[in-house]
Amino acid sequence: MRPAGDFDYERGGTGYAERRRTDPRIAARVHAALGTARTVLNVGAGAGSYEPADRRVIAVEPSAAMRAQRPAGRPAIGAVAEWLPFASAAFDAAMAMMTVHQWTNLDRGLHELRRVSRGPVLILTFDPDQLDRLWLADYLPELIAGERRRFPSLDRLAAALGPCRITELAIPLDCTDGFLEAYYGRPEAFGDPAVRRSQSSWSFLDPAVRDRGLARLAADLASGDWDRRYGRLRGQPEFAGALRLVVSE
Repeated sequence: MRPAGDFDYERGGTGYAERRRTDPRIAARVHAALGTARTVLNVGAGAGSYEPADRRVIAVEPSAAMRAQRPAGRPAIGAVAEWLPFASAAFDAAMAMMTVHQWTNLDRGLHELRRVSRGPVLILTFDPDQLDRLWLADYLPELIAGERRRFPSLDRLAAALGPCRITELAIPLDCTDGFLEAYYGRPEAFGDPAVRRSQSSWSFLDPAVRDRGLARLAADLASGDWDRRYGRLRGQPEFAGALRLVVSE
């Protein structure tokens, strides 16, 4: 099977359900933005993170490996964002959580989200212009540059969806959703291959560049240099990074 997006989850998606779990504080912001919607379409649904349990959710996920990691009783339809098999205005709301940067045709996928929702469309994403707020940019600027190319600008999302409300979401220190910024105060985590495997960004990085950056990070952690520069983050309860919730009413 050909990957539906820029990352092959059939090969690289193992273990996502363990590391990329719903963070309840982020989920509360997402669910509040759904308003009174009772029927919700989740596109690029992966293993099911951020799906509200108190509403009827229909999930769409192109990767069989990701669909297999979903909880029992919460199946997903094998389809892609660009061709949603639903009638127009079929749902009260639609959501796409940390997925739009991987779509092969962003504008068509966003058009489809807007088409099938008679209410709000929610996009959980990262502002590419703010990705270097994370200290990891000092060790692996190539990784951050690669992510900046992948994530669409907030202006582009708004141009496709219409007027949007864009909210910066603070990331908690003990965030249970293991994306890059979730480890802002836990730098040792990047030395764990299992953590990196649940972050697609690493797959686009040259292995030699990756190893060089991680070796420098490990050396600075051992010497105390990292803590001298960034140690305050170990106890900082929240981090204002690049995470954004985009809501089109």
